[in-house]
Amino acid sequence: MAARPFAGLIDAILVQDPVSFPFAGSVTRAHAEAGWVWVHRDLCPDLISADGVANGNFSASDLEAIMPDVLARMKDALAAIAKDPEKDRRLRAALGSTEARDALPVIMMALRSRALLVKAKAFGKAVNAITEDGALGVALQSMPLQDPALASLLFHAALGQIANPTRLVTTIIKLSGNATEAAVIRMGFSPVIDAILAHAQNQIHILQPMGAFADIDLVCRSLERFHRLVRSLSGYIEFARGSRWAMVLSAITKQVSDRIEPRLRDVVSDINQAMRRGREGSDRLDNDRILAAINGVYLLATIRECRDSLALNALFDQAWSQTGQALEVHLQRNLDLIRQNPADPVISARLDAGIKMAEVRFNPEYADTLKRARAAAERRS
Repeated sequence: MAARPFAGLIDAILVQDPVSFPFAGSVTRAHAEAGWVWVHRDLCPDLISADGVANGNFSASDLEAIMPDVLARMKDALAAIAKDPEKDRRLRAALGSTEARDALPVIMMALRSRALLVKAKAFGKAVNAITEDGALGVALQSMPLQDPALASLLFHAALGQIANPTRLVTTIIKLSGNATEAAVIRMGFSPVIDAILAHAQNQIHILQPMGAFADIDLVCRSLERFHRLVRSLSGYIEFARGSRWAMVLSAITKQVSDRIEPRLRDVVSDINQAMRRGREGSDRLDNDRILAAINGVYLLATIRECRDSLALNALFDQAWSQTGQALEVHLQRNLDLIRQNPADPVISARLDAGIKMAEVRFNPEYADTLKRARAAAERRS
């Protein structure tokens, strides 16, 4: 496992690639890692043990102890580099990109504000317990809105802890007087919108192409989180036509939808392959296909809850309908087979999987009906 950049002190503002749209309050993990290598290898080799970093023994408390010196060296190095284009070019080459170079001032601010990042996370957790809108408004106005750069970092750190971003948005709308983008900007709440979009974009890396052994629970939680974040904006903020926020929202919605679409197309096929009896030779259970089918149905049910934040309506409607039809056909066939072969473990396992999928696709009552039908079939046999 790779060492955490800056010993984890700025984890609250790190985001994962792909990052198509950078935001002031966050830093791509790859850029933070490049900056950390620059700091411990080039600026502070006498202060920071390379072996300690490599084996994970260099801790946050170790970095805290030398932080004034580290920040001073970073400041001096960046000041010198700003005066010398050749040094700047070499640094960009060493870091791997101009974007990584541009992230260094943000990393420095995050390190200087590390105690505030901890407080921002606590603020985010506290927001979940605030039930009165007026109190939430007061809490929001306690953030350093007059310092957009710092506010961006703190809101990004806080939002990772906030379960219901919609309450945040409805409160800033009340404080702003109306729901227009211009009003929100005028009141200094741009960092809130940026943080929501950054966190929504940060779900994309979890929605990678999914095989049979993908962590479907993680994928579904990420999709639900994406939905809550996107709906908090699209359902309440009146974005100006063609604005950056509107463009980002549209683009990340497409990116997420594009990643989900191939898996959605496979759901019916996976069910058919998992539930169909082998045509040649002895019947056997394909556990990989069973798992893929069950995962697909869970994903389908999650997409149903999140469809307002995705661009998959036509494909979803088709998959939802066909999945229901396929399950009903296969369940009936397997019930018929269990009547003929009540002791067959393969048919029994396939029926177990089908009933589990029916519970997710239809409802628990339908699954209970199927269980009773199965028990009756086995008794009659």
